Amino acid sequence: MKRLITACLAVFLLLAGSSALAADKSTLVEIKERGTLRVGLSTFVPWAMRDKQGELVGFEVDVARRLAEDAGLKVEFIPTAWDGIIPALLAGKFDVIIGGMSITPARNMSVLFTSPYAHSGVQLAAHKEKAADKTAIADYNKRSVTLAVRRGAFTVQTAKKYFPKAKLRQFDDDAQAFQEVLNGNAHAVLASSPKPEQMSIQYNNKLYIPLSERLSRGSEAFAIRHGEFDLLNFFNNWILLRTEDGWLKERHDYWFTTLDWQNQIAEGQ
Repeated sequence: MKRLITACLAVFLLLAGSSALAADKSTLVEIKERGTLRVGLSTFVPWAMRDKQGELVGFEVDVARRLAEDAGLKVEFIPTAWDGIIPALLAGKFDVIIGGMSITPARNMSVLFTSPYAHSGVQLAAHKEKAADKTAIADYNKRSVTLAVRRGAFTVQTAKKYFPKAKLRQFDDDAQAFQEVLNGNAHAVLASSPKPEQMSIQYNNKLYIPLSERLSRGSEAFAIRHGEFDLLNFFNNWILLRTEDGWLKERHDYWFTTLDWQNQIAEGQ
């Protein structure tokens, strides 16, 4: 009986040790073994969009693909609704969010951010007729004003900061928020640049930029789960290298300061 108990304990310890090793396996090791980087993102122009063939394109898509290529990995994109993207990351649906996510203290309570790899800002695009007389921030901070924003985005906080009196209508994506203004159901829409500027060019008969300066400046970073410091180190070093060699700026300039890509994109985004 004593030998049986000893043998059982030995097996238990062996199994427990194996479980502990499995539990201690880092996400970076899992990615290497899997050979695929799983990326969570949400579609919004020009960060990530669908082209006319239904394929994902955009700044974030370029970033994730180059990152995977540099590491000798494949990349799997997992499109996720913006308001559920952090819970999906925490649930292990993917390894990292590369989706134009601005660093905020509230988000930092839930996720670990890398160094910034891009900087954007929030701008306002207004309806030419409905908001023709509204050219200052104070003009939009009224109870009679309706603003459209993307649900769960940094723009919601910006809207509440600058326009606490205005009515907010929140939508699942930027396309719906802009359509609300184009339809004349809202005075203006808040979104990350360059979306407002580009939409105002594309729909110059209906939209215009009433404010001379952006409402805020954001710092976008990758988001990972807390405690994944080896993965954080890997991402930070990649961002450093691609910043120093100018690749990130070149890709950012292409997607944010030109419309050379516009004919590739499927309508309604």
